[in-house]
Amino acid sequence: MKIDGGQSVSSWAATAEVPQPGALTADTRADVCIVGAGIAGLTTAYLLAREGKSVVVLDDGPIAGGESARTTAHLANEIDDTYVEMERLHGADGARLAHDSHTAAISRIETIAREENIDCDFERLDGYLFVAQGEPSDELDEEIEAARRAGMTGVEKLDAVPVQGFAADVAGACLRFSEQGQFHPLKYFAGLARCIQRDGGRIFTQTRATKIEGGSSESSGLARVETAGGAVVTADAVVVATNTPFNDRVTMHTKQHPYRTYVVGARVPKNSVGKALYWDTLDPYHYVRLQDFSDDHDLLIIGGEDHKTGQEDDGDERHARLEAWGRQHFPAMQEVEFRWSGQVMEPVDGLAYIGRNPLDAPNVFIATGDSGMGMTHGTIAGILLTDLIMSRDNAWAELYDPARKSVKAAAEYAGENLNVAAQYTDWLKGGDVGSVEEITAGEGAVMRRGLGKVAVYRDAAGALHECSAVCPHLGCIVGWNSLEKSWDCPCHGSRFDATGRVVNGPANTDLSPLDEK
Repeated sequence: MKIDGGQSVSSWAATAEVPQPGALTADTRADVCIVGAGIAGLTTAYLLAREGKSVVVLDDGPIAGGESARTTAHLANEIDDTYVEMERLHGADGARLAHDSHTAAISRIETIAREENIDCDFERLDGYLFVAQGEPSDELDEEIEAARRAGMTGVEKLDAVPVQGFAADVAGACLRFSEQGQFHPLKYFAGLARCIQRDGGRIFTQTRATKIEGGSSESSGLARVETAGGAVVTADAVVVATNTPFNDRVTMHTKQHPYRTYVVGARVPKNSVGKALYWDTLDPYHYVRLQDFSDDHDLLIIGGEDHKTGQEDDGDERHARLEAWGRQHFPAMQEVEFRWSGQVMEPVDGLAYIGRNPLDAPNVFIATGDSGMGMTHGTIAGILLTDLIMSRDNAWAELYDPARKSVKAAAEYAGENLNVAAQYTDWLKGGDVGSVEEITAGEGAVMRRGLGKVAVYRDAAGALHECSAVCPHLGCIVGWNSLEKSWDCPCHGSRFDATGRVVNGPANTDLSPLDEK
C-alpha cells in the first residue's frame, strides 16, 4: 500500500490492502464532513454513520496513508506519561477519566472488530513496564499506587518480566498490566472504511481540504470545506482529524509539539517470544510488541529513539541503536525486515486535544495530540466527538477540551516554545552544503542563496528540484530527512515530499517554487 508519510514502509502497509475511493469532483452536502481518514477520522465517521448521520470523509492521500499507518498499534490503558504524571497535571479525577477513556477505547475497538467481523488480529494480552538496566525501581512503586487510584485493578509488581524470550537479566522489576490489547491497524481501518460506505458514508481520497469556514448566522449555520480541486462540501459540522490541525494557525501549535519516532520489525522464530506489550522506563522510552507474520516466524516490533521533528537527521543510526537494544533484550531476534519512522504530536500535558476548535465557530471540531497513544486517543476522539455532535453529555469532554488551560504544565509549555523560537536562528546560518555538486542522487540539502534559503533535491536520475526552504506555516527553515526523503519543519512538524509537496500539516500549501529570475 502506498503511504504519504515518507519513503519507509511499515509492516502494516506491506501486509494489508485498504480500499481507495476516488477524488471528490463535485460540490456535495452532508451532516458532517470529516477531514482526515486515519484512526480518529474513520472512527468518528463510523460511529456517526451508525447514528444515522450522513458523513463525507476527505483525505489528501489514500485511506490511512499518513501517521496511522506508522503506528506500532499498542492498545494500552497504562498512560505513556504515567498515572503519576496524570495526577500531577490533571488531578485525581482527571487521572481516573484518562483511565476510563483509554479502557473504553480498547473495548470499543474489540467490540467493533467482533460485531463487524473485521479480521484484524485483535487480541487481549498483558503489558509490562520494566525498569531499564541501572535505573532505580522506586518509580514503579509510585506508579502502581497512582494507577490503582485511577481505577486500574489488574496491575501488580513483579521482580522481573516473566515472559518467554525476554532477557530478564538486563532489566529490573516490572509492573504487569492485564487486559491490554493489540491489532493489525490497517486491516482494522479497511474494515471501518467498508462499514462506513455500507452505512451510506462517502469517502474521497486524493482530495485536499484547503479552507474551512465554520457556520455563522450569515451562512444559516452551515460550515463550508473548500478543496484544492474546486469542489466544496457544506455540512452542519466539520471534524479536522489530520494528525495536527491545518485550520488553526497558531493556538494549538503552541500547546503540542512534533517528535519523530523510529521502529524496527525483526524476525523471531515462531513461539520463541511471548506475546505481550513491553515498555521500559528510559526517556525516551522503548516500546515493543509481537505480531504474527508467517508460519515459521513472528515479527518483533521495537520502537523508540524519539527526537524533535526536523532537528536531527540520523535515522539510520537510531534504527541501529534500536536493533542493538532489541538483541540485548530479546536474544532470539534475527534479521530486521522493516525499518520505518513516524510522527508523534506531544501535548504539553500528556493528553489529546479533542473537541471544539478554540477561537472557531462552534460547529468546527478537532482531534490532535496523540501523545504516542494514537490508536486509543483516536478511538476516544470518535466516541467523544460523536457525543458532542449528537448533543450528548460526555464525562471526558472537559479533560480533552482543546481550549483547556494547562497551568501545571507551564514549564513544559515554556520549554517547548523556547525550542521553537530557537529554530528561527536557522535564517542566520549558512547552508548545509556550499554547492549543488555536493548533493548526491536521492538526497537533499538546504542552500543559502543571497538572503534566502533554498531546498534542493537531486533525484535518482540526477535532475535537480529546487523550491523555497521556508515553511509556509510560520516561516521556519525546513531540514532534509534522509530516511524518509522529505523536508521537515523543526518548529511545528509540517512535512513536504522531496519535491516540496505538502504531506503533513499544519502547513496546507506546498513549499513555494523559486522565482525563475
